[in-house]
Amino acid sequence: MKYTIEKELPGRLRIVLAGIVPKRDLDAFNKVLCDGPNVEKVRIYPRIGSVAVTYTPGAKNKKALLSYLSSINANTIDQARNDYTFALAPRANDLFMDIAVLVGAYFAKRWFLPTPIATLWSLWRYRKFLFQGIKSLLKPKLDVPVLDASAIAMSFITGDPKTASQSMFLLELGETMQEYTRIRSENELLYSLLHIPETAQMIFGIEEKTVPSADLKDGDLIVVRTGMPISVDGTIESGIAQVNQSSLTGESLSIERTTGDDVFAGTAVEDGEIFIRVRSTVSETKVRSIVNMVEQSESQKAPTQERMERLADKIVPWNFLLAGAVALITRDITKVSAALMVDYSCALKLTGSIAVLTAMNQSARDGLTVKGSKHFETMAAADTIIFDKTGTLTESMPQLAKIMPIDTTWRKNEILRFAACLEEHFPHPVARAVVRAALEKNLRHRERHAEVEYLVAHGIASSFEGKRAIIGSEHFVIEDEGVVINKQDKANIDAEMEGLSPLYLAINGVLVGVLGISDPLKKDIATDIKTLRDLGFKRVVMLTGDNERTAKKIASEAGITEFHANLLPEQKYNYVEKLRSEGCKIVMVGDGVNDSPALSLADVGIAMGQGTAIAKEVADVTLSGGSLSSLVRFRTISTELMKRLNSCYAQIIGTNSALLAAGISGIMTPQTSSLIHNASTIAFSMRSARSYR
Repeated sequence: MKYTIEKELPGRLRIVLAGIVPKRDLDAFNKVLCDGPNVEKVRIYPRIGSVAVTYTPGAKNKKALLSYLSSINANTIDQARNDYTFALAPRANDLFMDIAVLVGAYFAKRWFLPTPIATLWSLWRYRKFLFQGIKSLLKPKLDVPVLDASAIAMSFITGDPKTASQSMFLLELGETMQEYTRIRSENELLYSLLHIPETAQMIFGIEEKTVPSADLKDGDLIVVRTGMPISVDGTIESGIAQVNQSSLTGESLSIERTTGDDVFAGTAVEDGEIFIRVRSTVSETKVRSIVNMVEQSESQKAPTQERMERLADKIVPWNFLLAGAVALITRDITKVSAALMVDYSCALKLTGSIAVLTAMNQSARDGLTVKGSKHFETMAAADTIIFDKTGTLTESMPQLAKIMPIDTTWRKNEILRFAACLEEHFPHPVARAVVRAALEKNLRHRERHAEVEYLVAHGIASSFEGKRAIIGSEHFVIEDEGVVINKQDKANIDAEMEGLSPLYLAINGVLVGVLGISDPLKKDIATDIKTLRDLGFKRVVMLTGDNERTAKKIASEAGITEFHANLLPEQKYNYVEKLRSEGCKIVMVGDGVNDSPALSLADVGIAMGQGTAIAKEVADVTLSGGSLSSLVRFRTISTELMKRLNSCYAQIIGTNSALLAAGISGIMTPQTSSLIHNASTIAFSMRSARSYR
């Protein structure tokens, strides 16, 4: 890409391109620039071929950015364009052009057309308002289109076509700006959600690799196992699984899918293993899933937003009743028109919708996907927050710290190799730690075991040379499976594994070794927990399937005084159910298959982005990153959204009531009240679109 630097400040460049930016390239060009190294913000001025780029200051960062800009070419833009199947419109220049056309047409008609022709033109324009009003009446429904059609008709009836024309102009102007604000907010949300990363397990011959979902092409083969997402549309070539399709169909129960069946992006495997042949691009399926999510969020509105919209619908008939009363009392057609020119409905619906879209958009930029505005309101009212431990409070990249042989015929590397062979089939953070450790030691393994069975929150069971092989928690191996361990070995294990999460490996009822997983606390967890308490959470609880010693250590470091260890999924569920019965408003944060029942029961279920697809599927909110600082922002945005909705409600009611009173009393003409009404609606909408603190 050819460019010259026009202006330069630390952390900011203004560059001039070789020519203008075509409209069809704007979205792709914007994406390409935003993907540049250290880029924080981009603003494109397409008509003058100029770009302002804000980046992380520093000489190395600047050099990397300039090198990246020079590498951009037509192929880069085409590739970015193919990633999206919709355009991010409308833009500010589109809005200005639409307004210019409206204003120009209005004043050209007013200044240059003879009165009879101008009147006929106004009547022709009125047909749109009339048809919308009639359409509402046929439902039957008294709403804003009926109100607008009636107000304009009053001007024609009184022989004042100029006022009718002015009213239509103001309504069209207000509608254009309102629609621009609404669509812009919605598209920004979609754009933010598109940047949430996804991966897939792709089969290369006899090998399996983790690749970005965006790299998948038609014909590729991927494998999806228990707890993993299906990121593309495809056909099952082999295997059988229970697939959760609630995001697409709304069905709460999973359905069985096997060879020859179609599966779709946005769904997840609850149990089993399937090999899928890709048959459509990820960009198409991802956009469809996101659009579905945004559309479904309309059915999950906050109670406060729903109250505003119900009031907006109910208040229109009262406008007509007021106009009728004014007609009977004053016999003044101008005052009757004033009563019809101002409504509450548009402002109440539009400001509430934009305030919510802005909250969802800002949350997406902060790494949160929120599936409906009701979850903001519930989050704002919640008084109890419950955390899972592994992958939620602790690092999503736990490490294998120790291998302790118990059976002397098994060496450390053999224990690790076989443990990795079992654990590679499942996406839990601890399983990934074992597999990663084997890879780092270059311990290649072949399948020496039969089909594996994943026992949720317990461990993994299979067979090895005809003998039962199990790996999992102490509770699973020692208590549930009845593996015998003598007192001396138990004491040695407790001493060696102090502060670690132990995995027990047993074959044919004999314990052969223990693997110790170090699971350090995430950065700034204690600070985030304290901030959440300061923001109004009265109880902060940690639930874990890990042992008591490890749980106590992690809870102490995180600043959590209430914790429960050695819990199974049903026990976590029962604990959440108990707190709800006590009247607590609960936020549950987890990342695994074993957290899914509790997540679905909580008032707000929040899944960590690196967690399993099932956890994310049943959750109300997903964190794309692993930092709990996003939770702090979510709580803050939720609280601010509720304040904004209540503030807008009070101000809209007050402003429009004052305008009605001024119009009916004769202090203000209907045209003036209409102008102020539309202007205030736009002002309230723009204020609702501001970023939250």
